Amino acid sequence: MRVLIADRFEQSGIDGLEAAGCEVTYQPDLTGAALVEALERSSAEVLVVRGTAVSAAALEAGQLALVVRAGAGYNTIDVAAASRRGIYVSNCPGRNAVAVAELTFALVLALDRRLPDNVADLRVGRWNKKEYSKARGLFGRTIGLLGYGNIAAEVACRAAAFGMHVVVWSRRFASGAAAVPVPYTAAASPEELAAMSDVVSVHLALTPETRGFVGANILGRMRAGTSFINTARAEVVDQNALASAARERGIRVGLDVFANEPGASAADFTDPLVALPNVYGTHHIGGSTDQAQEAIAAETVRVVSAYKTTGRVPHVVNLAEKTPATHRLIVRHRDRPGVLAHVFDVLKTGRVNVQETENVIFDGAEAAVARISVDALPSDALIAEIRDGNADILDLRVVTI
Repeated sequence: MRVLIADRFEQSGIDGLEAAGCEVTYQPDLTGAALVEALERSSAEVLVVRGTAVSAAALEAGQLALVVRAGAGYNTIDVAAASRRGIYVSNCPGRNAVAVAELTFALVLALDRRLPDNVADLRVGRWNKKEYSKARGLFGRTIGLLGYGNIAAEVACRAAAFGMHVVVWSRRFASGAAAVPVPYTAAASPEELAAMSDVVSVHLALTPETRGFVGANILGRMRAGTSFINTARAEVVDQNALASAARERGIRVGLDVFANEPGASAADFTDPLVALPNVYGTHHIGGSTDQAQEAIAAETVRVVSAYKTTGRVPHVVNLAEKTPATHRLIVRHRDRPGVLAHVFDVLKTGRVNVQETENVIFDGAEAAVARISVDALPSDALIAEIRDGNADILDLRVVTI
């Protein structure tokens, strides 16, 4: 199996893919047209990326069957285009959760103690203990977590260790997200969470529903001088509303993600937010620790190896949760060649489309049961033709899904 890696990737991951029998091409600086050309040239079946954008043009080039995002988010991949071509998109959720949580809490501490300003003054020879002795402290304060997946659960663990109260709002709660369960209070709404919190930290995945989700209605409920952290995605926050909250009400802001991040790892950068004195930022490095990248590399190898050996893809993100199927044929049959082909041929003549198929073999491999989900109720004539047209069909019934 040919694998193209188009981003920085750990040597342990490359070694693991090769040990699994993959033919690996490592070109970590591919973008745009160069990525399209590399996919056409290599005929890679698997593409591994981190931050590299994967466009529809890239997905249509070559022989791709699987794209693995070596990380959690996959908003840089045209998932809709991949789905149209039957290309799996997978990711490595949770493997960088500790790393992102550590940076989240570093930003919380930096804002409370104004660490970057301390360092900047010291470097120019300015001693200002009187100014920097002013800090609220974290013990007994409340941190509000918008979203509660793997990363937020790890943040909760660290906040609890600092003696903070944890408030959570989430549409969906991760099952077993944290190794150590942390007591928390569930807020009835994001606005209620903002009003209760001394620190608000964003941990929402970017979806059409969450784009711009954190706006003036939520930020406006935060008390003056409290802290706002975003290590998730810039697009889930209304940037203008955040800038207004920072300017007008002294909200302290710590960001690892920005709306106009350069595509290259080193480039010129401007953003109106970072010019504000109470805004601290890092270079979208939340998941970039050695520990996290080794864990992600190992998980990427597991995903590719599973696909290579079983045809199944762990963590696939673009399979339909619900198909157009309305009915299911339960076909009990002798396990012989041509039985299922007969069923499919008859359905085709009636323009009934098969959505999903499962064929279960009984002990001894003499008989099987096929469960065939279809997008319409077959007519009585079609059902009779299926049942009577092949002597190896033992029984047939149709159920409504």
